[in-house]
Amino acid sequence: MDKRIATMHDSASALSVDGAPRQVGFVLLPGFSLLAQACALEPLTVANQLGGRRLYTSATFGLDGRGVRSAAELSLTPQDAIGEETGALDMLLVCAPSPLPAVDLSRLGQWLKRLAGRGVVLGGIAGGSEVLARAGVLDGYRATLPWQRIDAVSRDYPRINLSHQLFEIDRDRLTCGGGTAAMDMMMTLIGMHHGQRLADRVSEHFVCERIRMADEPQHVPLRSRLGHAPQSLIDAVVLMEANIEEPLTTHELAEHLGISRRQLERLFKKYLRAVPSRYYLDLRLQQARKLLRESDQPVGDIALQTGFSSGAHFSTAYRNHFGMTPREERLG
Repeated sequence: MDKRIATMHDSASALSVDGAPRQVGFVLLPGFSLLAQACALEPLTVANQLGGRRLYTSATFGLDGRGVRSAAELSLTPQDAIGEETGALDMLLVCAPSPLPAVDLSRLGQWLKRLAGRGVVLGGIAGGSEVLARAGVLDGYRATLPWQRIDAVSRDYPRINLSHQLFEIDRDRLTCGGGTAAMDMMMTLIGMHHGQRLADRVSEHFVCERIRMADEPQHVPLRSRLGHAPQSLIDAVVLMEANIEEPLTTHELAEHLGISRRQLERLFKKYLRAVPSRYYLDLRLQQARKLLRESDQPVGDIALQTGFSSGAHFSTAYRNHFGMTPREERLG
């Protein structure tokens, strides 16, 4: 069993509740995304319908008793204020914009610490992950949040293991980058709680092609990924992404860009900490993984589409990169 799967099983054990419906709370902060909040809540509602019994109950909380205005300028009135839960919560998800609103979050932080001490599962959706970080309840955990804030939060909270993944489920903490990633995270949880068949039925209900996996990266625009890198490096990566099926050599890339091969290699080392050939291989393998997960094309065809001349070469490169063969990826 690989490490990621083992961690997911550990999380499933930590999240389990015997018999009774899981009580899930949502904290709404000013400027929260209606989409992200719905993507977290609706799968639970549909799981109740398809499961034939109440598997989850929900409640909403605000900083006070007043309505909370969303990013779309629609207001929702929470059922309770923070700290006034009407029942024993099993899970609490904080829904917040990113960056966070200019409001006093000290009472919320204290409440989160109390809930953590009682073993309540805590989660952050979009900026909600940063709220958990401020409260100190993510120290020592893997977590994620919208990619635009990862560098800043990583500097401020070095004890958190931040990633660019769509979502993270690490023991009794769950975080996501917001938007539709919240739906993938919750459908994954439903599968952990009540079996993959129910999770797949929930996914089918929403006409989702599949449930995206946690280890899939958030899409980060190229310019943002490379920051203030020279235009020649950005152009090199664009050329690589446009030539996956028939990869260019490093010499050919340098010729297209009008620079020397050595200069191109220095740029990749300085800004991407990799040699061009290795970065290119990573791009091709990520595309291969996407095709394996999202299509039913034969493995041999995918190998050719991602620039591998033989199935054996493809299988070896894939196993070295991901720790499993392409066929094992598809079976998993």
